[in-house]
Amino acid sequence: MPMDRRLFQHINWLLLGLAAVLFLMGVLNLYSASGYRLEDGMSVNPYYQKQLIWGGFGLCGLVACMLFDYRHLKTVAWPLFLVSILCLGGVFVAGKTIYGAKRWLSLGFFNFQPSELAKISILILGARLLAREQTRLDFRRLFGILALGLVPTLLVIKQPDLGSGMNILLILLGMILFRGLKPLVLKVCLVLGPCIPPLGWFVLRDYQKRRITSFLDPASDPLGSGYHIIQSQIAIGSGKFWGKGFLAGTQSQLRFLPEKHTDFALAVFGEEWGFVGTFMLLSLFCLFLAQLVSAAREAKDPFGTFLVAGVFFYFFWQILINMGMVLGLMPVVGIPLPFISYGGSATLVNFCLLGIVLNVSMRRFMFKRS
Repeated sequence: MPMDRRLFQHINWLLLGLAAVLFLMGVLNLYSASGYRLEDGMSVNPYYQKQLIWGGFGLCGLVACMLFDYRHLKTVAWPLFLVSILCLGGVFVAGKTIYGAKRWLSLGFFNFQPSELAKISILILGARLLAREQTRLDFRRLFGILALGLVPTLLVIKQPDLGSGMNILLILLGMILFRGLKPLVLKVCLVLGPCIPPLGWFVLRDYQKRRITSFLDPASDPLGSGYHIIQSQIAIGSGKFWGKGFLAGTQSQLRFLPEKHTDFALAVFGEEWGFVGTFMLLSLFCLFLAQLVSAAREAKDPFGTFLVAGVFFYFFWQILINMGMVLGLMPVVGIPLPFISYGGSATLVNFCLLGIVLNVSMRRFMFKRS
């Protein structure tokens, strides 16, 4: 269905521009993160080129997600959720193992990570379920919605991918809190909530437990589980105030810093651009999140409001956890930094979710607030 030209007048160009700037900064950072010094010069891996290609696919996905009335997403919420569960189950049968984890499905010319689809599906389904609630949630409705979120969460953690599994559940929890809980439910959750994470210790794998203990004391295993945090802190600290300059980082260029193009891309950025550059990057992310909040407030129907709220929590948790992880303030759980870290499936999802937000924002004048 062709899009009414008048809708272009209401596109949030600031939000789109912020995402474009962040993505281009990420590509530039990936160019540096992809390089490593040799005796006769410098060699560069093609990660930044692949990221540009995925950015092109993401742009197509963004436009596609803007072309239809977002309210039609209600009808595909359940089918999309079931498809994501089937894909997650398919990973255990025909999944591709990379870095010791079976998280991907091979689709010929690229690998697809079903956990990214699960994030979109739980976001849309959560928006549909929460939008029809007229009052704050009681225990029955809270547990019913949480039970749905636990299905993809547990399947993703089983892969194992603790970071993405946590992110799925955190997105849903954020949306639930945005909807609101009845006073008694909220009080019970505040009392019992802190007791749940310690119980999760008994279901973690040994390497995941080591990551948590190394977070508390990285020096206890400096060449093992604590290596990532130590090298990341060295890289960011060595950037000081102004940074060492583009392509001049020693920890990244000399390959001391692990996973520098994915989970620890921020450490590369901090080493080269210092406190000033990192503060500017953080400011851009804050402006980006503020625009999402504005779009949620301006939406004229509950479903649109919760859709945008879900996208906000999708980006918020990833930004918070990745930055905390890179700075050594949180355990290493393998969550990428949106638009900055390398990742095909994640890039495509980032732009598609951005397209949904723009869809809601530009249709806010089509009907009255419900």
